[in-house]
Amino acid sequence: MPVFTRFSESSHPGDGPPEAKTEDAAGAESAAEGTTDAEGPAKVTGDAEGTAKAEGAAKVKGEAENAADAEGPAKVTGDADDTAQVTGDADDTAQVAGEAEGAAEAGVASAGGEQGEGEPGGAEATGRAPATARATRGLLPARLRTRRTWRTRHPRAARALRPATTALAAVLVLGALLLPNTLPALKAVSFARIPAEAVLGAVVVLALPRRPRLVAAVLYGLGLTVLTTVNLFDMGFNEYLGRGFNAALDWDLLPDAQAYVEDTLGGGVATAAAVGAVLLVLLVAAVMIAASIRLAGVLARHRLRASKGALIAGTVWVACSALGLTLFGGPIASERGAGALKVHAQRTVESLRDEAAFVRQSKADTFGNTPPAELLPDLRGKDVIFTFIESYGRSAVEDPIMAPGVDRTLDSSTEALKKAGFDARSGWLTSATYGGSSWLGHSTTMSGLWIDNQRRYRTVSAGDHLTLTKAFQKTGAWDTVGVMPGVQKGWPEEKWYGLDKLYDAFDLGYKGPKFSWSTMPDQYALEAFQRQVHGKKRDKPLMSFVILTSSHQPWAPIPKTVGWDELGDGSVFDAIQKAGNKASDVITDTTKSREEYGKSIQYSVTSLTQWLRRYGTDDTVLVFLGDHQPIARVSGNHASRDVPVSIVAKDPKVLDKVADWNWTEGLKPGRDAPVWKMSSFRDRFLKAFGSTPHPSKG
Repeated sequence: MPVFTRFSESSHPGDGPPEAKTEDAAGAESAAEGTTDAEGPAKVTGDAEGTAKAEGAAKVKGEAENAADAEGPAKVTGDADDTAQVTGDADDTAQVAGEAEGAAEAGVASAGGEQGEGEPGGAEATGRAPATARATRGLLPARLRTRRTWRTRHPRAARALRPATTALAAVLVLGALLLPNTLPALKAVSFARIPAEAVLGAVVVLALPRRPRLVAAVLYGLGLTVLTTVNLFDMGFNEYLGRGFNAALDWDLLPDAQAYVEDTLGGGVATAAAVGAVLLVLLVAAVMIAASIRLAGVLARHRLRASKGALIAGTVWVACSALGLTLFGGPIASERGAGALKVHAQRTVESLRDEAAFVRQSKADTFGNTPPAELLPDLRGKDVIFTFIESYGRSAVEDPIMAPGVDRTLDSSTEALKKAGFDARSGWLTSATYGGSSWLGHSTTMSGLWIDNQRRYRTVSAGDHLTLTKAFQKTGAWDTVGVMPGVQKGWPEEKWYGLDKLYDAFDLGYKGPKFSWSTMPDQYALEAFQRQVHGKKRDKPLMSFVILTSSHQPWAPIPKTVGWDELGDGSVFDAIQKAGNKASDVITDTTKSREEYGKSIQYSVTSLTQWLRRYGTDDTVLVFLGDHQPIARVSGNHASRDVPVSIVAKDPKVLDKVADWNWTEGLKPGRDAPVWKMSSFRDRFLKAFGSTPHPSKG
């Protein structure tokens, strides 16, 4: 039942005539949700849920939903249709028109609620709960009447909103602190931990006054944003490249990732993905900061209970850590957040140190001072072709889903080559990259240096370290060319590779459709290579550097082989491309991705070996290999980084030179065939074919 309180001039000097504060002009509806503590005299009318503290005199009229803490005097003034203002050093500063959630609502109200408590001085609270009041509606703006109506019509929802928001904030903060950095680890049991960072954060918040506490909460939210972002990056990099994100090196890869999405799914999707990624980071920042501020405020308002809770949680954490207690296969006492940031910081520092060391390493070269006459004497007169097949990894040969089809292709191609007079030897190389960044595999093989990141690649390609392809050019005994249908812009590295001429995507005369990222089918690229380069008469033999791209992810659509005489300008592939799978359908299906990946390797190997049988001569020497394994979703979470490598030739003397390598006969390397680091191939190849080392120290 409403209770109306009359105020006299004697009890509230300066408030105006008592007639203005009678029940005939009941000014405002109030339910001040808190208790009021004051060192000086204070009188609170309403139902108060929070706590108001003031060292000086404090006077509160109306409805206050939050608590106001003030070290100095605080004063609240206002009318029902005007603005109420709270001044002083308070936990929450608010200006309210009629109703103030942060501090106070002006007007005369009748309220009910809990009794006020005064800590240092005396405080008096009057009222009954629940309280209602009659306010002159014409004095309130429509906006406030709408808010008031929602609260009065849905009181239970309004009461439930506060704890629900607090619970959500706690879930977000704890989730960010315990978030794993790999998709396989993203399970519910990973979040059944006690994070040390949460306990320490609570202790810091409880020890700080209002303004430093707010700053600390914002910084804590930003820290959670950084942690969440690097964890998401780690998930993506582990899924595609088999390694975590490196903040010092990997920003350069983001434009390449966007270009891949654009070529695969279209420019609109690529733009949407880029914008979405930026908005996601901003959203995470806003949410984490808001959640941190929310929890900091709750801890401050319930300081005693929060302090006890932090003490208990800290004690449990220390005990679990000391005893090594685990739950669901992981430690109960977690420091996952701090550990993740520490790993990234160490990774960044190590990368910067590694860069300086690699600069010195790249200047030293076993064959840096070898005279031209002493390079590759046992291959003089041979047409040598180095060919990389995109994503051709060990999984293609051994995985139970992909291997059956790929192995049949390798076996049948071996037999077909034998009938044409060719023989082959095969082994394994451990690639410097995984899942992508093919140029790292190419440069590692050709340079003899371990180039496993973009910074190393830029360092070595800007220098004069001898590549295997450049060794052919240096002799003066070969013409050197590159055939790279995947290159669609300027490529200054051709000079470092020692190529006299580069044929990119625009130089091969292709008029057919793209196959996702791949600009043209491998069969067409090889036929164009034959027509424009390999098949022409020349004064010198040819050394060719060829990159085949049809087996590049997402493996949809995949081209099919056609009659070599039917290739023309590539228009024959229009119908094949239209009938193929859509990239979006394959990307989202792991089993389908594996199946289609295997088919793409079969296509590339078939195209290459058919070309060799058709156009190879007694002097042709073909070296072909993979640049890296396919992404983890296809090759498996714990797949090796090995790729197959084969040497094919008609002249038996060529294969005799590598007999001591103990490679497997044929195109399919045996499981027990030797495994070398990819960076060792250059020196082994140069030595096998008669090159004499003359080191340079840089």
